[in-house]
Amino acid sequence: MIRSALVAAALLAAGPALAETQGNRVAVHGMQVYYEVSGSGDPLVVLHGAYMNIPSMGGIIPKLAETHTVYAVELQGHGRTTDIDRPITYPALADDVAAFMDAVKLPKADVFGYSMGAAAGLQLAIRHPDKVNKLIAASAAYDAEGWQPAFKAFIPQMTVEMFAGMPVFADAYRKLAANPDGFPELVRKLIALEKEPMAWGDDVKALKTPVLIITGDADVATLEHSVALFRLLGGGGMGDMGQPLPASRLAVLPATSHTAVIGQVDLLMAFIEPFLKGRTPKGMFE
Repeated sequence: MIRSALVAAALLAAGPALAETQGNRVAVHGMQVYYEVSGSGDPLVVLHGAYMNIPSMGGIIPKLAETHTVYAVELQGHGRTTDIDRPITYPALADDVAAFMDAVKLPKADVFGYSMGAAAGLQLAIRHPDKVNKLIAASAAYDAEGWQPAFKAFIPQMTVEMFAGMPVFADAYRKLAANPDGFPELVRKLIALEKEPMAWGDDVKALKTPVLIITGDADVATLEHSVALFRLLGGGGMGDMGQPLPASRLAVLPATSHTAVIGQVDLLMAFIEPFLKGRTPKGMFE
């Protein structure tokens, strides 16, 4: 997705190396999936956006590793994970993550996903609810109709040549990829992913997994769509009426585009940690 590709460009050079990480590969569905483990505490799986990898997620991974055992995963064809002869779809990515968790003997974990990784996280919670304790979905959508009109209009214009002609993406891919010549094929699959049907409203409404929705106020999904997602998860009612707040939450980052979401590490942590620990602000009647 071009939205994650632009973020990758911004963070690629600036993203700090992870301290005390352990890089590994594990066989999943015919791929060699690369992942890194860092930190200590409750397990947290981190899923990057399209065209991205672990380094291009920037400072959020080492920050999360201060309080969690972070399993940062590179998804199909991204970073150091090999590609296979299969389209990239959100259900397939979700199944890959579930199989990865089985392979590393991780029965259940919290999950943080950004952009493509957030949609994969939603599908993971839908398809494998027993694997997900809590889900943080940053810059996500559950229905293709939720994209901004400008982005929907741009999707038909995407071409492999458009991305292959951008050295910041193609060169970065070659530095890590198992197949340095595989970038055009990855682009082709990710463009096809943008055109895949996506209408998960009924599945989202049935979720029991608590979800923290994080969106920028100028994100690739409309604000109305993020609010609709929150309402499907039981949110949006009035507090202070003697009823407990919903398990899911909505956070809107001000003056924030899609590509600016992942770089606001301190602000993200101010939302993520209370959610994972079950803390809520106290009202006057409590």
